Amino acid sequence: MKKYWYVLNVGIQNNLTYRFNFLARTIYGFLLLIAVLYIWRTIYSGKGPEAMIGTYTLAEMISYYLVTTIVDALTAVNEDDWQIAADIKDGNISQFVLKPIDYLVYRLFLFFSGRATYLAVAAAPLAIFVLCLRQYFVLPPNLTTFGFFLVSTMLTALLQFFISYTMAMLAFWVLEVSTFIFILFAFEYIASGHMFPLDILPANVVRVLQFTPFPYQMYFPVSLYLGKISQQDMLLGLLVQASWVAAAYGLARFMWLRGLKRYSAVGG
Repeated sequence: MKKYWYVLNVGIQNNLTYRFNFLARTIYGFLLLIAVLYIWRTIYSGKGPEAMIGTYTLAEMISYYLVTTIVDALTAVNEDDWQIAADIKDGNISQFVLKPIDYLVYRLFLFFSGRATYLAVAAAPLAIFVLCLRQYFVLPPNLTTFGFFLVSTMLTALLQFFISYTMAMLAFWVLEVSTFIFILFAFEYIASGHMFPLDILPANVVRVLQFTPFPYQMYFPVSLYLGKISQQDMLLGLLVQASWVAAAYGLARFMWLRGLKRYSAVGG
């Protein structure tokens, strides 16, 4: 494991070189968040102080987006899929085929280095932002719920990475994967609960989405934090989320092995 911890250390140092980019991305994310929160406050303003939309009060709705921002900072895949696709197209993966380094684990540690760097840069402004909205910020019901939330967030990070890694593997077959990545991102943004809580959608739509991995990329951990999920459903949800992580990992491994056969054939 020493070589992968070295990769993590080098990845953090490389990412710190572009810390201004991380800060600019954080500020841009806050501007979008402010716009969304302003829209929801306007929606609630005409409904009275105890108004609810779905099962959410104004405080819970604002907390939903604040926790979403925190989870996104810990789990989002930014440029990893583009870099993986570039490694394949440029032939850089040849060195990993010839050396005793697992490319998936190598990229996973680089992903963690990027998240650690982003969190280090974004932690202070994020804390200030939450502090300014503390009157709306809802804490988890108990420590058990918070512990489950942390476990779910880690599973979310792995699920995000393995899905993005699998999409990047398409570079073995097509010259440009950007279209596929953009389509997946757009669908994820809605179906995962980034844009709004999924339980304000019609019940039939929510039931269909529950058969996909998308709710477990954002909606599930955030709902878990807010206490919207019973303890029995927490355990079942974590089991389902872990199953999706295992399935995404297996698919990522399968795509890599299949892609290597094609890569070897093209490379002679």
